[in-house]
Amino acid sequence: MDPLTAVTHADPYPYYASLRTRAGLAFDPASGLWLASSAETVAAVLAHPQCRVRPAHEPVPRAIAEGAAGQVFARLMRMNDGERQRCPRAAVEPALGQVHAEDLRQRVSALLPGLPSAASARLHDAQFLLPVAVVAGLLGFPDQPLPALAGLTADFVACLSPTSSPAQLAAAHGAAEQLAVRFAALLDQAPVSPLLQRIVSGFAGQPRDRLIANLIGLLSQAFEASAGLIGNSLCALLGDSRLRAQLRAAPERVDLLLAEVQRIDPPVQNTRRFVVAPCTLAGATLAPGDVVLVLLASANRDPQLNPQPDRLLLERPERRSFSFGSGRHQCPGQALALGIASAVVGALLPHTDLIGPNVGWTYKPSLNGRIPLFHTLPETRR
Repeated sequence: MDPLTAVTHADPYPYYASLRTRAGLAFDPASGLWLASSAETVAAVLAHPQCRVRPAHEPVPRAIAEGAAGQVFARLMRMNDGERQRCPRAAVEPALGQVHAEDLRQRVSALLPGLPSAASARLHDAQFLLPVAVVAGLLGFPDQPLPALAGLTADFVACLSPTSSPAQLAAAHGAAEQLAVRFAALLDQAPVSPLLQRIVSGFAGQPRDRLIANLIGLLSQAFEASAGLIGNSLCALLGDSRLRAQLRAAPERVDLLLAEVQRIDPPVQNTRRFVVAPCTLAGATLAPGDVVLVLLASANRDPQLNPQPDRLLLERPERRSFSFGSGRHQCPGQALALGIASAVVGALLPHTDLIGPNVGWTYKPSLNGRIPLFHTLPETRR
């Protein structure tokens, strides 16, 4: 196992624990990356001003720089530092914080009957499509184009992966163009969505293309990260019949499950930071061009951060986590993401055909995302 293949391993957490025995930053010659695995080191890297979200020489990945997906990527707040990150965040974060959990539950309940009846397809769409549809609905899109928007978002997120094929990247450019057109049309109407009104107001004085890019970013963030959070919560339930029974008897505790799963088995296992100036960090001397792999999932299980870190405790006191980042790049939609995932898992929980011994899973190939893909087990394996 290595720091990148660990992401989709059945149980990467003993390996992460072995990495934490090294003090400070550790250099991994095989990957050419510095590894930050302890809570203290991860916090230091995420807070350091010389550690940025993109390399100085390549603000947009070369593979998409010349197309529509690259233009959107260049304007995403999470792919920028400084003013291009702070200003959109200041507009988006307060707006997302005003979305109510009951609204999310109602939207999920309304969309759930439209999902496929087959168990594996139903779970897939509940993971990947429902969160995007909920966010799109909150932004003011009518119900009819929501599946199409989710499909375009699925195509667009391919541009965020370094493992995407040329065909996937071409589809991502096309999806970026279509999403931009649809958001432009939505903005040209009189805003009827309270969420969209708040975001537009917060973006006053900023370029319209930056607003549109970050609206696309909201959909893309709702896609794979939410799919991983929902999926890993379902895995926790599938692996523990007593936990399933407990939550079916007390479904109001599903929020506690999501809060703990995002810590113990996070959907985003690592992120990267790119050194832009000489600095000393966690006992290591770094040079411009060095890359730090920030192992968020490892830090979450550091006993210095959370006592009994390998136990899933719904009532964990003072739970601490890096799953949604930290500091200036902490995810502004954390509460929204947890609320949507909780609504989806809560809606699926009563269905024994979806959350029961007849369901298995593998993990989607990825270098940083831990996203289970579910399938129905053959009769002989049940």
